[in-house]
Amino acid sequence: MTLHNDKLTVFIGSYAEADNSGVYRYEFDTAEGTLTLKEQASGLKNPTFLNVDAANNRLYAIAEGADAEGAKVGDAVAFSIEDSNLEQLNRKLAITAPSCHIQRDADSEFVLLCSYHGGRISLVSLTDNGEIGEILDIQQHEGSGPHPNQKTPHPHSTNFSPDGKYIFVPDLGIDRIVAYTLDKENRKLVRHGETVVQPGAGPRHMTFHPNGQFAFVINELDSTINSFRYDAEKGALEAVQTVTTLPEGFAEANGTAEIAISEDGRFLYGSNRGHDSLVVFAVDAGSGQLTLVGHVSTEGKHPRHFALVPGGQFAITANKDTNNVAVFRISESGMPVYTGYSIEISQPVCVIPIQL
Repeated sequence: MTLHNDKLTVFIGSYAEADNSGVYRYEFDTAEGTLTLKEQASGLKNPTFLNVDAANNRLYAIAEGADAEGAKVGDAVAFSIEDSNLEQLNRKLAITAPSCHIQRDADSEFVLLCSYHGGRISLVSLTDNGEIGEILDIQQHEGSGPHPNQKTPHPHSTNFSPDGKYIFVPDLGIDRIVAYTLDKENRKLVRHGETVVQPGAGPRHMTFHPNGQFAFVINELDSTINSFRYDAEKGALEAVQTVTTLPEGFAEANGTAEIAISEDGRFLYGSNRGHDSLVVFAVDAGSGQLTLVGHVSTEGKHPRHFALVPGGQFAITANKDTNNVAVFRISESGMPVYTGYSIEISQPVCVIPIQL
């Protein structure tokens, strides 16, 4: 990827009270590897996850709301991000329980929200000018798993297939990746199928290989990554391999969080909360097999999220419990190397570097 200049934009979402800043816009200098705060937005309670529509200069965030009875619900918030601004356009109810993730379709017609605690996902319209529209559909998951954290369903993210035809929802509570299609004519989610993973795994986040032939899911509860061959015709996942995200001999408590693949598809990354590391695997683009490269400290505790910076030279970790965001250079081996640069930010949960 050729960058137009040496400045990128980085958006960060966090746990925050409504009267504090919760969404941040930074400028990232790709020559120096430094972050400069440009804008911040308050008024949102726990805007932990973000989605950026670069083509239309829009940012979408989740936020905690309350219904008429005072129960927690999930709002979606639209921002304009033109001219380095962070201007709220509108905010509306988007799911009938607290939310943990927001996704957008490629045509920017819809956003999808996940409720971990409510065990459901929602489909929400976007208006022609990119504002949050109406709730169109809610799909409630059912079931449980053997782990103490699996008493009820816990969908944790929505992920479009490379061709946009299918939506895959890793559900931590039921050890399944549930697949949907999006019926745009009737503006509904249609259940397509499901993939069962090992009991007690707790699937959380997901990424596809750039070649479109493989998918990788990180499992929060048993600290593993599952590789799948992706059948685009059937919209189905076929198991290839399961690997641990932890080094041999590590026996303390750990939960994984984010997963990401390099632009060239050569390396796969996952974050460990407990071991507080990024795990790095080399990816065989022909088979989807993973080979461990190594582990590196995230330079903070509880790396809830991390991101690979466009261009492939940097990674940024969001360490929630130590209130810091750290910058790494990616070496030839695929391993991130800490630059020594870190900024303080309250409870960062989502970091999105993007070329605008």
